[in-house]
Amino acid sequence: MHVASILALSFSLLPRQASGASIHATPRLHPRISSEDVQNRGFLDGLFHSIASVESAAEKAVGDAGAAFAPILDVTGGGTTTMPIVNRVVAPDGFARPSVLAGSSFPGPLITARKGQSFRINVANQLNDTSMETVTTIHWHGFFQSRTPWEDGVAFVSQCPIVPRASFVYDFSTAKQAGTFWYHSHYSTQYCDGLRGAMVVYDPRDPHKSLYDVDDATTVITLADWYHYLSTNAPFIPKPSSTLINGLGRYPGGPASPLSVINVKQGKRYRFRVVAMSCDSSFDFSIDGHTMTIIEVDSINHKPLIVDQITIYAGQRYSVIITANQPVGNYWVRANPDVGNTGRDGGINSAIFRYAGAQNTTPTTTAAVRNPMVETSLHPLVASPAPGKPYPGGADITFNLDITFNGHFAVNGKSFSSPGVPVLLQILSGLAPAQNLLPTGSVISLPPNKVVEISVPGGTVGAPHPFHLHGHAFWVVRSAGSDHYNFVDPVIRDVVSTGASKSDNTTFRFVTDNAGPWILHCHIDWHLDIGLAVVFAEDIPSVGKERPPISWQSLCPAYNKFIKS
Repeated sequence: MHVASILALSFSLLPRQASGASIHATPRLHPRISSEDVQNRGFLDGLFHSIASVESAAEKAVGDAGAAFAPILDVTGGGTTTMPIVNRVVAPDGFARPSVLAGSSFPGPLITARKGQSFRINVANQLNDTSMETVTTIHWHGFFQSRTPWEDGVAFVSQCPIVPRASFVYDFSTAKQAGTFWYHSHYSTQYCDGLRGAMVVYDPRDPHKSLYDVDDATTVITLADWYHYLSTNAPFIPKPSSTLINGLGRYPGGPASPLSVINVKQGKRYRFRVVAMSCDSSFDFSIDGHTMTIIEVDSINHKPLIVDQITIYAGQRYSVIITANQPVGNYWVRANPDVGNTGRDGGINSAIFRYAGAQNTTPTTTAAVRNPMVETSLHPLVASPAPGKPYPGGADITFNLDITFNGHFAVNGKSFSSPGVPVLLQILSGLAPAQNLLPTGSVISLPPNKVVEISVPGGTVGAPHPFHLHGHAFWVVRSAGSDHYNFVDPVIRDVVSTGASKSDNTTFRFVTDNAGPWILHCHIDWHLDIGLAVVFAEDIPSVGKERPPISWQSLCPAYNKFIKS
């Protein structure tokens, strides 16, 4: 079916949402938004949900949560790899709840490849639990998807969702990219129910290779917040129940569930790839008695920087080198969240760093943070000045994103709501001029080969907001917590925090060299769900010349039929 026909069919079948409407009827706030803030705006009355009861574990098969490491999907051999998306009951912190999982595990399978290879991953939707979302998509976080914007996996921006009992093959290249990535559902708040996992693209010519001895599946560390209620029944102010490190954790008042153990041998140097696959929380991450040398930020190589703690926001990744140079023993791994249950009482927010030869006992170590990471101290390994002119506003196009909250989030007065018809499909059809692309006011057309500067003030409701731009990495010329601009060698990444203080201003630049509709959004999924996003429609004429595969074109008719059934 031609894309114009699909578009016409989509417009005729899909229900309309009011401007600013969320997928969920009732908006949810973030724990940082106080009830006083809401009362001052007159929103609070009648908005709080009760937490839904969770099904008994006996009613469904129990999924895999508790293994030290997730299964591995290695695509280095080529061909197509199938990854089923399923419903299972899991209890990663001792509390059993239904979930949405990739490959029956939490976290999902670790997906690995080598630089220059292609991924062909058949995502098979086997979801059948109607208490949660049963359609899905997968976003491959950090991959630029050059010339393949339909593989980006964002519901109603780059594709229609995959319906139950159907599948879609995501087929894209690593191109010149290598490093640490992750994947997750990009439909509603579905990944908060468990659909998230890590990805690694190994570079045989890694310029940092001489600095470490071990870099494999055992050195991937995933940090996740976990909820004891379904995302579809989340309360008005969602609060994580626990922190999971490599899929295991504890919660206050809960059982002494097993904690993840990270095994090392004395004298070895390890490249640990730390992935914040959080739905909300940021984490202060450290390992007692050990320093960390940062070498990678969001899949971009950076100059080695020695720290003893990193603050990592939802969607961010760091590779750190840790030398096992302490006495044989057990050491606490700490991932203290900024929201939810903080501290380490009862082993919450913790894992164990265990030397070979150490007894199987609980650590007794203490934290002593003296040199925490500061983002402005991060510099790319290869000299890369920020594009544009070396002063604030020295770009071809500048935007100031004014974030407001009135029950929904809005950017410059517009709350993002799913348009029903994917933005990419609207562009490919050629039926709508750029200024009429939906959702109205949330799609910004950008010409090719221009330098764009984005400024986001801090201290807004629910801040700090970790903003992620699809299709690009960007130069952070001003970081939260700093009033200094760096145009010479700023950190390059794809997720950046806006800062919690009203004096903060986060400013970053990118070049419009990748045609496609790319969403910029807060990676606190609850915030995205109630409107905190815009879409940059980059080089629309070039996008209109692309031809997605037939399988992509069939997604919208199948979805339209599903929602009408």
